[in-house]
Parts: sequence; C-alpha cells; structure tokens
Amino acid sequence: MNLPKVISDLVRTQNNFDSVAYANCFSETAIVYDEGKTHRGRKEIEHWIADANERYEATMQPVSFEEKETESILKAETSGKFDGSPIVLSYHLAIADGLIQSLKIKG
Repeated sequence: MNLPKVISDLVRTQNNFDSVAYANCFSETAIVYDEGKTHRGRKEIEHWIADANERYEATMQPVSFEEKETESILKAETSGKFDGSPIVLSYHLAIADGLIQSLKIKG
C-alpha cells in the first residue's frame, strides 16, 4: 500500500512501540482525539502513546487508505491486549507540511 511518508512512519513507530518517534510525526500544536479524550501538543501526545503502548501493546496493519479534501483516512487492523482484538480502527488524519496536525481514532 502506498502511504504518505508521515503515515508510514506513524505505523512503523507504533509497531516498534517508539513513543518519541511516534510523537515526532505530529506538529508541535497537533491534537489527538482518542477514547473520549483530547491530547494537545507533541509532548502530551508522546505521553498518551507511551501510556497506550504500555496498556495495550497494540500493533497496526494497514488495510486501506483514502485521501479526501480535508482529511486522510487510514483503516488498520489493530491487535493488542484489549477485548475484541484484533479490530479495524479508522485513523482520521489532517496532514500539513509533512506532519500530522490532527488525529481522530474511531472504532
């Protein structure tokens, strides 16, 4: 699957459980919406993904990718330590200047 570099990097760093490199896929002012919570800024995103990695040990395998006018949507089979694993999650991303500006994860 042909993914933009920043999304390919996001998948790779998630699967390597590298929270610092994962956070560096985002702009300094990026926003992540996940599990009903909002995480603002690269540092907060780094803490959020480190905590999620520890709790879920989730890895992702891209299933499909679509670019729309205002967002990109990555669907990925996500496996880890959680009920119903594996599941397909939708990652709704806004990308500008090669960095993720926002990410909303939907299950």
